[in-house]
Amino acid sequence: MLLLAGSLMTLVLNLSPAATAPDSQPATPEAVGFLCKTLTFAGQTYAYCVYVPPDYTPEKAWPIILFLHGSGERGDDGLLQTDVGIGTAIRRHWKLVPAIVVMPQCRPQQIWVGPMAQMALKCVEAASREYRCDPDRFYLTGLSLGGHGAWYLAAQLSDRLAAIVPIAGFAELEESTGAAERLAPHLAKLPIWCAHGDQDKAVPVTKSREMVAAIRKAGGHVIYKELEGQGHNVWDATYGDPALWRWLFVQKRGVPATRPAPESP
Repeated sequence: MLLLAGSLMTLVLNLSPAATAPDSQPATPEAVGFLCKTLTFAGQTYAYCVYVPPDYTPEKAWPIILFLHGSGERGDDGLLQTDVGIGTAIRRHWKLVPAIVVMPQCRPQQIWVGPMAQMALKCVEAASREYRCDPDRFYLTGLSLGGHGAWYLAAQLSDRLAAIVPIAGFAELEESTGAAERLAPHLAKLPIWCAHGDQDKAVPVTKSREMVAAIRKAGGHVIYKELEGQGHNVWDATYGDPALWRWLFVQKRGVPATRPAPESP
């Protein structure tokens, strides 16, 4: 069952200065692709995955993406979350995603707030120490429950992020308490690409509509893609769209969200 996140909390994210200190980075890794890793946080060990592009080199700074999966991928195996969403897109079209992609796994019955959000950011910090990442091109995306987490986490990290891509997400799923309106001012300066299916039965499309409307009312810029005739799974179409990736990778931290999405060829 999808749950509602509560109030905002303070989160601290320390990305290593990899982009400006290449000498501090390790040599080109022998292993690339989807790599299984572990992290000890708050007395528990979490398994997660990091995708390293086949052509990775520490000679340049790479974008880093944090991906938050949906409710169906929760667990502790560290791999299930790579089979849905961004992992599928990478396996099909890896050249579209020239980035370090961090894929933590939320524990059963948990959501992407509180300890799980903190754990996800610790995974990003660990990856930024191991690989040369560009702190000005730190992106956040999530689907369904992960879309919910992306809205909340982005509101807390708006000064650290370059752009966000929430897919089929929501501010609150059940009773309306004005969560979208409370989050919106914290998101108004971020470049946002949001997608939802108009026939979604799991998370009603009205949830993205109200979030987008609140952000625009707060002065924000949102590229909103409502996929006609589509249900809950719009992530395959969204992550498979080359226009999304062209748009995403030109976004940089601190740059106003005024750039339109490039047209598909």
